[in-house]
Amino acid sequence: MEILSTAPPSQFPNAAPKFHSSIISQSIPRLQLTAAAILFFLISDAAGISYSDHCGDVVRDQTLLPDTNLLPLLNPRFLALRHAHVDCKTNDCHKDGIPTSLTFSSHKEFRTTNDAVFKIEAVLSLNDVGKSRNFTRRGLRLVRFRPPRIPLPPGNSWNSISYSLSGFWDSFSGKLCMVGSGFGKLSSDHVVLKLDYFNSSNIFSSLVNGTLENLNVSDKNGFNQKVISILGVNLRNYKYELIDKESERNVFSLLDDVTNVSLGVEDLRQKMCTYLVSAGIVELEYKKDCKTGNCNFLGRANGDLIPSAMYFNEIECLEDGRVRFLLGFGDLGHNGYRLPFEPNLTLVTEGRWDRKKKRLNMVGCRIFSDGDEGFVGECLIRVSLRFPARWTLRDRSSVVGELWSIRSANESGYFGRVAFSSIKNRHMRATPLRYEYTEIENTRRSCANKTMQRGLGRKYPTALSSDMRFDMVARNRKVKDLWGYSSPLYVDNMPYQLSAVFGRENEPAWLEKQNISNAINVSYVLSVASSHYFKLSNEHTQIKSFDISAEGTYDSETGHLCMTGCMHVGPPKARVGKNSSLDCEILVDIQYTTLSTGDGDVVKGTIESMREKSDHLYFEPFEIFSRSIYAGLAKESIWRMDLEITMVLVSNTLSCIFIGLQLLHVKRHANVLPLISVVMLVVLTLGHLIPLLLNFEALFATRRNGMNVYFGSDGWLEVNEVLVRVITMVAFLLESRLLQMTWSSRSGDENEKKLWISEKKVIYLSSPLYIAGALIAWIVHLSRKSHQRPLLTIHLLRHKRQSLWGGLKSYAGLILDGFLFPQILFNLFSDSKEKALAPSFYVGTTFVRLLPHAYDLYRSHTSKWSYSYIYANPRMDYYSTAWDIIIPVGGLIFAVLVYLQQRYGGQCLVPKRFWQVSAYEKVPVAAP
Repeated sequence: MEILSTAPPSQFPNAAPKFHSSIISQSIPRLQLTAAAILFFLISDAAGISYSDHCGDVVRDQTLLPDTNLLPLLNPRFLALRHAHVDCKTNDCHKDGIPTSLTFSSHKEFRTTNDAVFKIEAVLSLNDVGKSRNFTRRGLRLVRFRPPRIPLPPGNSWNSISYSLSGFWDSFSGKLCMVGSGFGKLSSDHVVLKLDYFNSSNIFSSLVNGTLENLNVSDKNGFNQKVISILGVNLRNYKYELIDKESERNVFSLLDDVTNVSLGVEDLRQKMCTYLVSAGIVELEYKKDCKTGNCNFLGRANGDLIPSAMYFNEIECLEDGRVRFLLGFGDLGHNGYRLPFEPNLTLVTEGRWDRKKKRLNMVGCRIFSDGDEGFVGECLIRVSLRFPARWTLRDRSSVVGELWSIRSANESGYFGRVAFSSIKNRHMRATPLRYEYTEIENTRRSCANKTMQRGLGRKYPTALSSDMRFDMVARNRKVKDLWGYSSPLYVDNMPYQLSAVFGRENEPAWLEKQNISNAINVSYVLSVASSHYFKLSNEHTQIKSFDISAEGTYDSETGHLCMTGCMHVGPPKARVGKNSSLDCEILVDIQYTTLSTGDGDVVKGTIESMREKSDHLYFEPFEIFSRSIYAGLAKESIWRMDLEITMVLVSNTLSCIFIGLQLLHVKRHANVLPLISVVMLVVLTLGHLIPLLLNFEALFATRRNGMNVYFGSDGWLEVNEVLVRVITMVAFLLESRLLQMTWSSRSGDENEKKLWISEKKVIYLSSPLYIAGALIAWIVHLSRKSHQRPLLTIHLLRHKRQSLWGGLKSYAGLILDGFLFPQILFNLFSDSKEKALAPSFYVGTTFVRLLPHAYDLYRSHTSKWSYSYIYANPRMDYYSTAWDIIIPVGGLIFAVLVYLQQRYGGQCLVPKRFWQVSAYEKVPVAAP
């Protein structure tokens, strides 16, 4: 057994084994561990917990070397457990009260006076605390063909609690004991961790057993068990022994005949393990010899469910091709991205890539666990897998292989051969991989009656352009609210990869490659999901998602895509022999719109079953549509957004300038301050205050994750958002200052009280008008809502219909556009002849308020699509062709009226017979 010395870890190649970041570590909330590690330094070291009381009999407290505090061994892989299994330690605990998994990672290691003992500081996380451990439930598939643009529904987030731990590890005996406390609100919760973590291991000693004791059992954090057992995998100094012996015996010759149709892998550490974990859950197929023998290779009692699915859970992947995996087994009904680590349903393996035979050979051993401790035994299973070099419509498996027993048929423990293949549409497409169209003739016959008319002068997306992929919404009479995506897989014999498409569509060589033919063979991937369970038909099982593999032809002159599709419909149980789980009687018909299409669905189509309605696999046709935009429209939209950013900045800056000129005007003519309408200033001030307080998205549409477009200038948008809000704040402060000065100027003599009377009249007259307008807007909103057909509740791919609150915000914008109305009434009631408002203020502010409507007229006649509204936002004002004419005309009329009132008097607009007061003179009467 190797004992670590006191030299720096960089000098010990075995002290920290090379560990490739895998799906195991990707499944773990890394940010959580990082944040926990940082918080560790901000809190006391296991305050209030005595190490000697809880761990003195396991590993004695040791004295640190003098320079330890200056030179800690910072190695995150020094001691670690990734997604370890946890279980009840006692028989009276409840499964729902314990975590589903545990994560442990050291972040500081210190040398002590004992060369074999190290002080360890670490973070331990309990995942999914308080959640049910029913692993047979269905979950939403996580498709990795491209970065997901539709977020997962609620319920898939981690519910984890973390603890900071400190203790000692004896590398000679493998004993580790640590004590610690929780973070934040859990700082008073104390735990004791004990592990048997050996410094080196082989396949038989590769498991780590231990316990976690909760010293403060309570329900406040969901972890309400006294003691739980831990079972994980050792990551230190693993010795590969069995695989080399088995390779020398040539026990993996079963797949020698498929070497020529397999892909070779050069970058073993990166590509090989990436290919495996990207396969997701693979389907098991029991060969015919299983009927005459034992089918259950896990050795469970007869009558138990035979697994139908397997998952590759990576432990270690080395550059020389040696690997370690946990092979988890379950059923397809799990419907998730990965299978949980259940020891009795898991094989621990070690393997090596055979470059000559182009396959990965592995030795598999069963794990035995009674809920207390686990150990490895019965290494009687051999696994060999490869990566196919050819894909077809019916077979797009990125990983295929077999597992078998080394026992003979008449020996105990023998089981029949089991094949496996991946069934997901994954993103793994190696360069040598080729696609063969095997159903293209049948597809053309099925699509013969769907030929579209060619339009003169119309341009549609080319087959290799980024416009061919799209997000979509699907629905039929029985199932609503489905969303997903569709993307080409191969175009003719060329793989469709986004990294090769974006940024190259205007290159001459790329354009020449795109114009291969008007009608071209294509293969597609369609993935549809929902946040709730649904059934395609009464005969189908409940699912949350389904994938369709399709191939057909695309005509770039008509924008028509017609394909035959295949979908896995097998039940979540094991199948024996070649009982196909594919339904290939599906027709996918898609019509792309022209590249010049404006607002509307750029893609419309159907997914329908070609079976008879009486067939048990028949399902109602799905209508699919998309609001994804074409690349040209996206570029135009980004250009428009940059223009609108500039206009927002200019408009808000001009508002500040015009308010500043009004302040300068009242400073020079202090006598006009009382003659400014307070109601008008309140309207203007609220117009800048409300967006700042409630973030009405009046300035920026910050939700940019719902559409299929890449905004390369997100940083620019965020910077300018800050600038606009700062300028808006400045305008608000200047208006508040003007309002305060006007209010203060009226607290004086009797003349000022007359002005307050006029102000009250303005309120009495304007308030009913504003309220009546709001009621009319509400009634109009209700009438529109009753006449609109219901839309899908999913709003990720299309703009939301304006709500009642949005309608009221638009009405508030209309009031702000007519901000001079209260001043006109005030001038009328006070009969003021003073120039209370500077022309630069009321004309300039009117210009700023009316400019968005002029721009909206321009935008409606030039822009064909709008992703978001940064300037002239319809949710903040009324924008349409009619309103864009009515509001500017009204605003100009108000400005002219103010000009006339300040020149000829406030009542100059009203005929004299309505405002002149007749005087009565008392005539003396002569005495008789």
